[in-house]
Amino acid sequence: MNPAVKSACDYSRKHGWKPFLVDWGLRGLIEGWIYEATKERLSGILHKGGTVLGSSRSKRFFDLQYREQAYRHLQEKKISKLIVIGGDGSFSALNQFYSDFGVPFAGIPATIDNDIPGTDYCLGVDTALNMIRWSVDSIRDTASSFSRAFVVETMGRHCGYLAMTSALATGAEVCLVPEIPYDLDSIAERLRKEKEEGRKYLLGIVAEGTGMGESLTRWMGEALGMDARLTVLGHIQRGGSPTVYDRVMAFKFANAAVESLASGQTNQVMTFKDGSYGSASINEITDQQHHVDPSLIKLCEAISR
Repeated sequence: MNPAVKSACDYSRKHGWKPFLVDWGLRGLIEGWIYEATKERLSGILHKGGTVLGSSRSKRFFDLQYREQAYRHLQEKKISKLIVIGGDGSFSALNQFYSDFGVPFAGIPATIDNDIPGTDYCLGVDTALNMIRWSVDSIRDTASSFSRAFVVETMGRHCGYLAMTSALATGAEVCLVPEIPYDLDSIAERLRKEKEEGRKYLLGIVAEGTGMGESLTRWMGEALGMDARLTVLGHIQRGGSPTVYDRVMAFKFANAAVESLASGQTNQVMTFKDGSYGSASINEITDQQHHVDPSLIKLCEAISR
């Protein structure tokens, strides 16, 4: 998010605009935590993980009186356009804000779950995948040294993208995700044959949306007769210095968001679809159901059954 913040501010100045930063998201709009985007605040943030602005969900924003309060704060600063970096919840909130007060916004998709409809990529995904890859590679050292089975649970809510991509990238023997029906009997037969052929350790990647982390670990121990351990990566996946890919994507999304507002568009979410950059209205985004790329699912079927 930080490279996107910096890029959006720098690029908006080229349009003759005066950029501001809102601390703590929707809550910051309500409280009036809005400050000029000075060089001091933007310097040295490119390499930092998370967001220097802070993030918060605000139930109060669903109340009209607090949206009115937020609008007054924008008027005081003479702010007439907004860029929001987040997910469909943030976009929907700003869409309601536009319906109330006519303040247009451009959305930049940012969630490690990579589950926003209409775009193949969201900011933070590559960084999260690299954090998972590093963690699993480290766990493999222990697994191979002690001849153990390890199950690693990834985040992603009800989307198995992180688990599937990580499983392929780390050479996991098992991958359980909501998108693919799994067959433990078939998996057991496959893994027993691999053990007979000399496999000394096993790695399983499971998406949190399956709720199978502890169950798969017990099953590996019982069905395969191995010392099995579970590692829940948790919020380590949400941190870390952004990768080169994420930094470049942030710049491209941010510049596109500024251009969208400069051209007079309203309520557009920036997208990256089938290798091309574009945008879609918030209604298009919310009216769609997200689906993981079928080709990725097909690649993972061999380790899910």
